[in-house]
Amino acid sequence: MKFNFDHNNFNVLDLEKSIAFYKEALGFEEVRRHNAEDGSFILSFLGDNQTGHKLELTWLKDRKEPYNLGENEFHLAVKTDDFDAAYAHHKEMGCICYENKPMGIYFINDPDGYWVEILPYKK
Repeated sequence: MKFNFDHNNFNVLDLEKSIAFYKEALGFEEVRRHNAEDGSFILSFLGDNQTGHKLELTWLKDRKEPYNLGENEFHLAVKTDDFDAAYAHHKEMGCICYENKPMGIYFINDPDGYWVEILPYKK
């Protein structure tokens, strides 16, 4: 029996704002969308155009209050081929929420408060 990663899910309050954030911050593009027939939810799948892994953003029509992310101990992690340029870009965007300079990583915060870890490719 074999399993492969397919996608991760984040629930979001403002779907278009989140899609725009992930495009600007990470270059992720919407590759698929599913609209519920009754309008109760929308699923947007974002891809990096390099791997098959997707980030599913779920928007629920009746949800008005922010999601409880607990202590934000879970996160998505991505690697970049130009860590310094990515850092400068995210600094300019104002979305860096935590830095661990000894480990050579940092985290950005999306519009709903989810953390995304930014890692350099190992040389």
